Amino acid sequence: MSSAWLLPEHIADVLPAEARRLEGLRRGLLTMAGSYGFEQVMPPLLEHLESLLTGTGRALDLRTFKLVDQLSGRSLGIRADSTPQVARIDAHLLNRQGVTRLCYCGPVLHTRPQSPQSTREPLQFGAEIYGHAGLEADLEVQDLALDGLRAAGLSDLVLDLADARILRGVLDGVPLAPAALAELVAALAAKDVATLGQLSRDFPAGARAGLLALPTLYGDLAVLAEARRRLPAHPLISAALDDLAWLAQHVSRAHPGVRVGFDLADMGGYAYYSGARFAVYAPRASDAVLRGGRYDEVGAVFGRNRPAVGFSTDLKILAGCVVPEARRSAVRAAWSEDAALRQSIRRLREQGETVVCILPGHEHEGEEYDCDRELVAAGDHWVLRAL
Repeated sequence: MSSAWLLPEHIADVLPAEARRLEGLRRGLLTMAGSYGFEQVMPPLLEHLESLLTGTGRALDLRTFKLVDQLSGRSLGIRADSTPQVARIDAHLLNRQGVTRLCYCGPVLHTRPQSPQSTREPLQFGAEIYGHAGLEADLEVQDLALDGLRAAGLSDLVLDLADARILRGVLDGVPLAPAALAELVAALAAKDVATLGQLSRDFPAGARAGLLALPTLYGDLAVLAEARRRLPAHPLISAALDDLAWLAQHVSRAHPGVRVGFDLADMGGYAYYSGARFAVYAPRASDAVLRGGRYDEVGAVFGRNRPAVGFSTDLKILAGCVVPEARRSAVRAAWSEDAALRQSIRRLREQGETVVCILPGHEHEGEEYDCDRELVAAGDHWVLRAL
């Protein structure tokens, strides 16, 4: 029989050192987003299921915990992604006509981990721009993502660009049932050329050749020129390649330390994204630490089909990529009823210092903080002394 205090699989307590890193990341990213003019929102953890999942696709449905509301008897869902909620806020609660910039940070819950090492309770940070269809908004969220990751302490970043319109252009005119399309997208994501060849054996020659070319179209800027030669001549494909070239040029200029690449077979979230999409990779992570792109249809189910672009990241993954900080400097003080000592402690805390009072009987225990100074008596007052 398992112990009552054991947590469910892929759910874990966050202990002091990691909690400090997570809170630092949260504050830093929210501050960075605020400097760009993003306003913070806090969607609820629970929503009516039809509101939470409408228009989000089967993948999010499978990741969502469901329960029955004992007050109303209606089905509720625990959010597995905050973006649909933020789209609802933009569409129904704010209802602005112009550009709206929104950011958020909070836990989401997944029925299954996304990888064997993943948590089922990510701490999701995201930022989204509603109301502007131009590439300027795409570039702004990419700038914010890269600035935020760099401020968090990540370096040697790689930005991979792709576009959902490329596959739509390749498959234009090819009738596919949803299940067949899902199988095709999965084979593309795995770069499984043999399966792609089998699935496309009855496709028109141009579509089949373009589909089989996609898994090989990854690398540097030369990929875009090769894609123009090997993919069908289609307005969606031409527009996507033009947009990717424009974004890459501007990102490289603003972030010279970031390596920009392309993976035109990257189809993660294909049913969700409507245009350019991106993923950011960091040296200590096994997968992308941040993903985003354009999803102009996200608000349609809420009655406002506004242009939208944004990104999200799991701060728990980011925390594992950041070099741990040294223990925070602090002041050590003995516990005492002495009024002068207590006033000195209060004054130091008001000045932003951390003062750790050593409770009676615990003088030799270690702390999370690095106490490099202590308060000592000097006549009728107390002064700081280095340890």
